[in-house]
Amino acid sequence: MAAACSNIGMWALIYGRLWLMHSLTDSPLMVGLVNTATLGPVLLFSVWGGAVADRVNRLKLVQATRGMFACLALLTGMLAATGVVQAWHLLLVSVATGILLAFDIPSRSAMLPALLPREHLASGVALYSIVFGGASIVGPAFFAPLVGLWGIPGVFFLIGAFYVFTVLVLLLMRTAPHRRPPRSVGLTRGVIEGFKYLSRHRPLMGTILLGMCIGLFGTSYEVLLPSFSEDVLRGGIDTYSRLLLFEGIGGLTATLVIAVLGTHVYPARFMFAGGIGLGLAMLALGGISWFWLAVALMGLMGGFRVVFGTLSTTLMQSLSVDEFRGRVMSLHQFTWGATALGSLMMGALAEGFGIPLTIAIGGGVVVASGLAVATWMFRRRPEQSRATEASPQTSPPSGG
Repeated sequence: MAAACSNIGMWALIYGRLWLMHSLTDSPLMVGLVNTATLGPVLLFSVWGGAVADRVNRLKLVQATRGMFACLALLTGMLAATGVVQAWHLLLVSVATGILLAFDIPSRSAMLPALLPREHLASGVALYSIVFGGASIVGPAFFAPLVGLWGIPGVFFLIGAFYVFTVLVLLLMRTAPHRRPPRSVGLTRGVIEGFKYLSRHRPLMGTILLGMCIGLFGTSYEVLLPSFSEDVLRGGIDTYSRLLLFEGIGGLTATLVIAVLGTHVYPARFMFAGGIGLGLAMLALGGISWFWLAVALMGLMGGFRVVFGTLSTTLMQSLSVDEFRGRVMSLHQFTWGATALGSLMMGALAEGFGIPLTIAIGGGVVVASGLAVATWMFRRRPEQSRATEASPQTSPPSGG
C-alpha cells in the first residue's frame, strides 16, 4: 500500500516537474537539467545511503524520507499556485529530492528480502514491481485531466497528500525485522567494504555496468518526450500523457508476465533481452512521426524497461548477502542515477541534432552496450555465467 501511493506520488513529482520546466523554458536542455538535478545526488550519495542502510533501522529511515518528500511536493505546489515559480526553484527542489532518494532507495530495496522467503524472491520482486507499473499507468491516465481541472499546482498538492498517506501506512509496519546489528567499523570503511564485495562478484558488476549504460543512453529519452510530443507528433499535453500511458501499460504487462512465469524466468537472459529490446525500439522511434506507431513503440519500450529493471534487481537481490545488501543496492542505483548525466547529454544533443536523431543514437548505443556486456559476462567467466543463469531460488547467496 505504501509503495503504491508513494510511487504514484513519485511518478507525478518527476514528470510534473519535467512538464512544468518545459512550460517555463521550452528548452530540452533545461528539461534535462531537472533530471540531472534529481539523479545527480543519487550518483554522489547513494553509496553513503547504502552504508547507512546497513547500520540503521531501514523502515524508520524510509518513514523519514517519505515525510520529507511530502514537504517538497507541497512546497512545489505552493510556488506554482502563487505564480512565483521559476526554473531555479524546480532545480533546487530536484536536488533536494535526489539527496533524499540517495538514502531512501537503498533502505527500501533492502527491506524486501526481510519480508518473504528467499525461494519466493523472484516472484516477490515482480509482484512488488506491479505497483511501479500501476503507478506509471494511473499517473499518465489522470495527469492531463488533473492539470485541466486543478492546474499544475493542484497536481503537486495531490502528490503531497499521497506521501502523507504513505507515511501513515509505513507507521503501521513492525520495525523489528528491519533493525540492523551494531557495526564497529566506520561509515567510510563500510563503503570501501561494499566496493570490495562488489568487485569480487562479476555477475553483480556486469549488471551494474549494463544498467549504467542504459541509464546514460536509454531511459534518459524521457526528457525528450515533451518536445517530441509537440515538435514531432504535433500534439500537446494530451499527446505527452498518452505516450506515458502506453509506456506504463507496456511496463505493467511485462511485470505481470514475469510474475506469472515465476521460477521459469532466467534473470540474466531476460535482463539482456530487455536492454537490447529497449535499444531497438528507440532506434525505431527515432525514425517515425505517426502518433499510433509512436504509442505502440512506447508500449514496447515500457515493457522492455520493466523486464530489464525487474530482472536486474532480482539478480542483485538474489546474489548478495544481507550483510552487504544495502550497499549493493545503493551501488545498483548508479544504473538509475546515470540517467542524471544521460538526461543532460540527451538534452544537449537534441538542441544540436534534433529530437528524432538523438533518440536513435541513444538506441544504437544501448544495443551495442547490451551485446558487449553480455559477451563479457557469459564468455569470459563461464562458471559465473552459469550462476547468473540460475533462477533466484537456486542462486548462491554470495554470487557463486
